[in-house]
Amino acid sequence: MLQDILVLQRREIDKRLKERYIEREVPAGIMDTDLVKVIMGPRRAGKSFFGIHAMNRLGPFGYVNFDDERLVDLEDYDALVAAIETVYGNTRFLLFDEIQNIPRWELLVNRLQRQGYNLTVTGSNAHLLASELATHLTGRHIPMYITPFSFSEYLKSLDRELTSHEKVEALRNYAETGGYPEVVLKDIPAGQYLTTLLHSILYKDIVLRHRIRAPQGLEDMASLLASNVAQLYSLRTLKDTSRLRSVHTVEKYLRHLEEAFLFFSLKRFSFKVREQAKSNRKIYCIDNGLVTSASFRFSGKTGRLYENLVAVALLKQQLEGDLECFYWQGPKREEVDFVVKEGTKVSSLIQVCANPEDPKAKTRETRSLLKASENLGCDNLLVLTENHEGEEHHSWYGMEGTIRYIPLWKWLLA
Repeated sequence: MLQDILVLQRREIDKRLKERYIEREVPAGIMDTDLVKVIMGPRRAGKSFFGIHAMNRLGPFGYVNFDDERLVDLEDYDALVAAIETVYGNTRFLLFDEIQNIPRWELLVNRLQRQGYNLTVTGSNAHLLASELATHLTGRHIPMYITPFSFSEYLKSLDRELTSHEKVEALRNYAETGGYPEVVLKDIPAGQYLTTLLHSILYKDIVLRHRIRAPQGLEDMASLLASNVAQLYSLRTLKDTSRLRSVHTVEKYLRHLEEAFLFFSLKRFSFKVREQAKSNRKIYCIDNGLVTSASFRFSGKTGRLYENLVAVALLKQQLEGDLECFYWQGPKREEVDFVVKEGTKVSSLIQVCANPEDPKAKTRETRSLLKASENLGCDNLLVLTENHEGEEHHSWYGMEGTIRYIPLWKWLLA
C-alpha cells in the first residue's frame, strides 16, 4: 500500500519537473548544507515546486507528500523508509512535503538526520514547525521562507525585457492580482482561484487542526482583515466589528491566521517595551491577490495595496533575520508607515504615497517623516511612489531633512 502511494507520487514529481519553473529568490548556497532545510510559507506559494527543483539539482532524491489522505493514519515510519528505498533506491536525499500533517514528525526527522540522511521538509504552519524544531532540532536545521512571487519573480514570469513605463503597468497589475504562482503562470481566473484557496487554508490549516466548531466567525474575521490591510486595529475593535463573542476568541483566531501565513501584524515602534506591547498594531496580508479577492470594499485603494507590497517585502527580510520592522506614530497621530531597524539602530523611515504631487498628501507624509526623524535620530527618509523620483530638502518648525522619492517598482527590484 505505502509503496503504491509513493509510486503515484513519484509520477506527479516527474510531471512537475517538466512544468515551467521560475527561479526563486533564496539565500545563495542554502541547499548545500547538511542541516535539515525547513521550507515554510503559505499553501500553494510554491514551496513544493521549489523543493523539488532544488533537490533535483543535488541528485536522485526520495519524496513523500504528507498532504495525502491515504497517509493520515500513518504510524509505522520504518515501513515508510523501507517503501522510499524500494521506490527511489538507496538515496540519502529526502524531501518531505507538508510534514506537519503526521504525528511526531519531528522525531522522525531527528532520527533520519542522525542516520545520515540529507533532509528537506516543507510546512504551512509557522507555530507548529517552529516550536517542534526548537525542541528537537536546535542548531541542526536552517529555515527558509517561500511566499507568493515577489515583484522581481513576477517580472521573470513575463519572460521579456520591460521599459520603465511597462514596469509601472506591471506593478499595477501585480498590486491587484498578487503573486500566487498558479495565478501568474496559468490562465485561470484570479478571484475565483484565490477565494477557493483562502477557504481551503482556513479549513485545512485552522478549522480542522484546531477543531473550531463555528467557522463562520473565522471566515468573517479573515474577510474583515483583508478589507482593512495597512490599517490600525485593536482586539476590542475587531471583536465589535466581527461580532465574535470575546477578545480572547479574536486573539486566538488572529494567531491562527498568522500561523497559517495569511496575515501578519506590525507593532508600533517605541523605546519602551511596555508601551510597544499595549499599542494598536497594523495588519497586512501575505498576498495582494488575497486582499482584492477576499475583501468586500477595496476598490480604489491603490495606496494601501502598494503599502501592503512594501510590508511583505520587509517581512521576508525580517524572517531571514536581516532587520526588524515597525510603524511609528507621534503624539498628534502623525504616522510613518515603516520604521526599519537593523541591530540597535533605526536605519530608514519609509512612507508609501502613490501620488506625492497631491499637496495635502505630500505635506502629511513630509511632516510625519521630519517628526519621526527627529524623534528616532534617523536621517534616511524615503517616500515610495508609483513613478515619481527625486530628492528634496524640507524644513518645518525647526526640523529639517532630505527626503528621497523612489518609484516603488525600483525599490522592490533593489
